Amino acid sequence: MRGKSIINLNLRWFLAGMIFANIAGQMAYSMLSLYMLDLGASVAQVGMVFTLASLVPMVLQIFGGWLSDTIGRLRVIAMGSSIAVFGYLIFAFAPNWQWVLIGLSVEYVSNSVVGPSFGAYISEQSSEESRGRVFGLTSGIYQTVTVIGPALAGFLAYRFGFQLMMRVAFGFYLAATILRVWMATNERFAPVKVASKPTLSGFKEQLIAIFGLLFAGGVLTWIWVTDAVGDTSYNLIGQLFPIFLSDIGKLNVQQIGFVNAAIGVTAIIAAPLAGSLVDKFSERAGIVTGFALNGLGLITLLNARTFPGFILAMCFFGLGSGSLMPAYNSLISKVVPESKRGMAFGFFGTSLGILSLPMPWIGAQLWERFSPRTPFWFAVAANIISMPIAWFKFKVRDSQPAEIINDQAAPHP
Repeated sequence: MRGKSIINLNLRWFLAGMIFANIAGQMAYSMLSLYMLDLGASVAQVGMVFTLASLVPMVLQIFGGWLSDTIGRLRVIAMGSSIAVFGYLIFAFAPNWQWVLIGLSVEYVSNSVVGPSFGAYISEQSSEESRGRVFGLTSGIYQTVTVIGPALAGFLAYRFGFQLMMRVAFGFYLAATILRVWMATNERFAPVKVASKPTLSGFKEQLIAIFGLLFAGGVLTWIWVTDAVGDTSYNLIGQLFPIFLSDIGKLNVQQIGFVNAAIGVTAIIAAPLAGSLVDKFSERAGIVTGFALNGLGLITLLNARTFPGFILAMCFFGLGSGSLMPAYNSLISKVVPESKRGMAFGFFGTSLGILSLPMPWIGAQLWERFSPRTPFWFAVAANIISMPIAWFKFKVRDSQPAEIINDQAAPHP
């Protein structure tokens, strides 16, 4: 039907919950490093906190992805949010930086069980012909949080302090949790697939199947390689961004909020365009473009000297991130069978979590022992390395459906 939206009613409610939750997340994470410094932590201790908290998704993500495939996406999301909301409560009343570690570990439960279900649910609610545009549009809508969250966090932290800002973030996440529980218990959102009983043998079978797909040497293998390079390099610098902007860029917390919001504004623009690029050409075009823009953003950041210069750097970075998300999600949905998508996203998170585990600590050590710019140059190199891999290896065969290809590649019980 002409004029019919490619975003159905289920996805609209789903995205509403994601927007509330991720406004909270962007508020917290854009300022968490500075919050810990304000509570008496050193840069090395900030790196240690993120490293230790990363153990949670490393342990839980693959299990969360399997639960998503077994009992349903919305149920798992509601369960994860109901636990993670207590992490935001701890942030809001943390008396010292050690309590932030506890809160972050609890909040990471959300990353562990909600994360694998996000892309899987969106792919189920779209057709393959429009999947790139759906991922692009949903990514663009989702990216509004990367504008609202950091800007609001910067304003509140600058005017009223970090703890009040964290309490507002808690309010947003509580609203998201209520909405997600409603969706999980309302019949209008009931999944087409009937939930099955989780069993140890079922978990083992799915795990073997995912291993078969990952090590078959096809597109999924190379997706994992580039994602591993990108994820480890981002974890090297992720917690250092606000400290770099504060200590090296000499920006106040309100300016840091606006600089981070620039990522969101440009990602909102880039994501729908990248989705159209995916449907018209290929996922690899969007992915290579994203890596190039990310690298350019980091180089600009390292050479910026003024507030507009940092804004420009984050605009490049936002364009890159906005290009990568829909392209990667679309590609994974094409090379992984629907029944295994939650497990696949969870396995990616787990395996990458193992590789990334020491990266926040290593990034902090590079900062203190060499120079604040050193870890960022490693991230630039990672983006450059990933570009030729994506261009030459991310080719999906058109001769037969992707799910048949991958079901044949996976071992059967």
